[in-house]
Amino acid sequence: MVTGMKTLVFSMVMALPVLAADLDRARAEYNRTEYASAIKVLEQSREPKGADAWKLIGQCSYQLGDFKKAVEAFEKAEAADPNSSQIKNWLGRGWGRRAETSNPLMAPGYASKARRKFEEAVALNPRDIDAVNDLFSYYLEAPGFLGGGLDKAMALAERIKTSDPAQYHSSLAQIAERRKQYDLAEGQLHKAIDLAPKQVGRVVDLARFLARLGRFNDAENTFQQASKIAPGSREVMYAHAEVLVASGQNLALAKRLLEEYQRGPLTPDDPSREDARRLLERIRN
Repeated sequence: MVTGMKTLVFSMVMALPVLAADLDRARAEYNRTEYASAIKVLEQSREPKGADAWKLIGQCSYQLGDFKKAVEAFEKAEAADPNSSQIKNWLGRGWGRRAETSNPLMAPGYASKARRKFEEAVALNPRDIDAVNDLFSYYLEAPGFLGGGLDKAMALAERIKTSDPAQYHSSLAQIAERRKQYDLAEGQLHKAIDLAPKQVGRVVDLARFLARLGRFNDAENTFQQASKIAPGSREVMYAHAEVLVASGQNLALAKRLLEEYQRGPLTPDDPSREDARRLLERIRN
């Protein structure tokens, strides 16, 4: 009996590095945007899957556009670690994308599930900026009967006023734009840039805003400013091309930017090569 127990303990200890190695290898594949490969590594692993493994499978499935599988994986991750704000937030994202891509009868139920998970994530960790931003976006975009509303968005923005002033002013800009207070929105975007001058995303936000108002020359100048702050930025490159395609401005430049974007290295935080391909198809059509 003692010998058998020693063998079992030894086997369990020896298996731990295998699991860690599989999970690390899958994370490396995920970071290279090789999502199908990451899933394969974890599905072929001999070890039981914990919260981290299920979360990673969910993230890969989400990136591949399989939102049903993503939700199923995130729910298993949540069952294994019910106090993780990150897992709950990803589960909210999964339900949100299912709402966006499902039939009109199912969408409201999925959207409500997304809101609840976003709210649970923020309740667990009010400093989880991704969760706060996702809940803010939900409140901003969703109609009142699904739990959205500008008053809720404003109240949530106030909670980050001191912890993330730049994001606070960016949030105020989004609310002002929704209220068609365009001068106020532009002023808030400039405040966000002043508070975080090295965050190129703040400059991109301003460029996108100017383009939505039809101020294309101002938007172009702002994108040039962003390119000087972060030369070669994938975020700037893609956003610039996306704005050009949406506005029908300088499609030749948009094509060059998208082709360069597709050739370069990407991370999971970047729009996918498939997104870029779809934009190129719009140009060709």
